Amino acid sequence: MKFTLLAGALSALVLASPALAADSYDIDPTHAWVSFKTNHAGWSNAHGIFKTVSGSISFDKDDVTKSSVEITIDAGSIDTNDAKRDEHLKSPDFLNAAEFPAITFKSTAIEKTGDKTAKVTGDLTVVGTTKPVTLDVTFNSEASLPWDASVVKTGFSATGSFSGPDFGLAKMTEFGLGPDIKLDIDVEAVKK
Repeated sequence: MKFTLLAGALSALVLASPALAADSYDIDPTHAWVSFKTNHAGWSNAHGIFKTVSGSISFDKDDVTKSSVEITIDAGSIDTNDAKRDEHLKSPDFLNAAEFPAITFKSTAIEKTGDKTAKVTGDLTVVGTTKPVTLDVTFNSEASLPWDASVVKTGFSATGSFSGPDFGLAKMTEFGLGPDIKLDIDVEAVKK
């Protein structure tokens, strides 16, 4: 009788407990690269990077469609290898970083496309304009740090593109840029 009661209590406890949740990670700002390139008047592609990136990832390895990502980029951290050009890109002609200091991406849907790949659609906000953008994402790996087994890192790479003028960067074409901006993203994130 006692065994039956104990078994019943344990069954009720298991059934009442929530399903295992996705793992949570914080993006490591020292291992996050958001770079971009755009056509420069047909001569070449102009390249740049944002140096200050943060965010969080919820990663469900059993069902990636239940995962999510939020990234915040400091618009003022743009670096195109020329200080004068960077100041112009931060101005109201382009990113208007004083009024809109953050560029954000928040996932809204994830579609698995392979063992380690997915299409991640989310709301991208640039200069106060929010529109959907889809990124092609690859899960690279997850492992403990060799020098500290208590720290677990995961890593992702992503690519995508969007039209700058669609996001309030209307003066791009006046300066012979774009209109498309191609993104190349690599992030490492630490498990909470």
